[in-house]
Amino acid sequence: MKSMKRKFGTGLVLLALPLGVAACGGSSNEGGGDGSGGSIDLVAYSTPQTAYEESIIPSFQETEEGADVEFSTSFAASGDQSRAVEAGQPADFVHLPLEPDITRIVDAGLVAEDYAETEENGGIVQTSVVAFGVRPGNPKDIQGWDDLIRDDVEVITPNPFTSGGARWNIMAAYGQASDVGKDQEAGLDYVHSMLENTVVQDASARDSLNTFLGGQGDVAISYENEIIGAQNAGEEMDLVIPDDTIRIDTIAVTTEESDETAQAFLDFLFTEDGQTAFAENGYRPVDEAVFEEFADEFPEPANLFTIEDLGGWETVATEFFDPAEGLIAEIEADLGVATE
Repeated sequence: MKSMKRKFGTGLVLLALPLGVAACGGSSNEGGGDGSGGSIDLVAYSTPQTAYEESIIPSFQETEEGADVEFSTSFAASGDQSRAVEAGQPADFVHLPLEPDITRIVDAGLVAEDYAETEENGGIVQTSVVAFGVRPGNPKDIQGWDDLIRDDVEVITPNPFTSGGARWNIMAAYGQASDVGKDQEAGLDYVHSMLENTVVQDASARDSLNTFLGGQGDVAISYENEIIGAQNAGEEMDLVIPDDTIRIDTIAVTTEESDETAQAFLDFLFTEDGQTAFAENGYRPVDEAVFEEFADEFPEPANLFTIEDLGGWETVATEFFDPAEGLIAEIEADLGVATE
């Protein structure tokens, strides 16, 4: 278990930013990704809003490819964003934390089916881990997952039927209790107990952390980078990285309607400058050289597992998160929580 307060050398704004669209331009087909301007409709899940708007987009606009490129941005819960793009929301560049949410827009014909083979690193632009945010000084002495099912601990985590982050949280909880899937009953029993202790299930990871920052709960299960971002924004909370946790892989893609401008932006995310911007905002870079520069800031959990170790998202999405028959839907229904 790692417990710490951490500061990164980057300026961040407070988390309580309004979500939605900040209109800055038209369609990306007005430019060519070569410094000739144009615009990009960027659609993403809630947590990287600060990273994109305060760091990554300005850094890209300082490059030759990004000069005079304008952005329209939309940040919200992963599932909502995926369905919105499927329904026609303008999108040139999409960044979501769950493979099934990307698959939805692939199946709609909006993203190339072979994106995982054609994009660098399969489109995974950064990683994180599921971690705990606790009150300053950790007054409840929350050290690991067992503490989240104590009678005196109140948990905050989002609703897994709207939030991609919540699904990572649930699978981290399930994986550590089930010996990485070997004992399903033990894993599900633990998740049931943890969700019984959960006092609020917000729609998105960002909303959930803001609920915790507003004073509810003793521990917030969240992306490591969200907790780091809150600390950098001046919020008083401590970070606990449990010994057993899951690696979070998020995927960025360009849509079939986009042009070289959006592709140039995606390519920029894998450059040293792009990866450094992610690292400075608390995300674990996928570029090995950049990761080495920040290795002291990102300790390796003792037992780190992946979604592939639990069967992969194609299997997990159906078995656990089908809103009518999934294993987690059954638990939520038993607790009176909506899954639609």
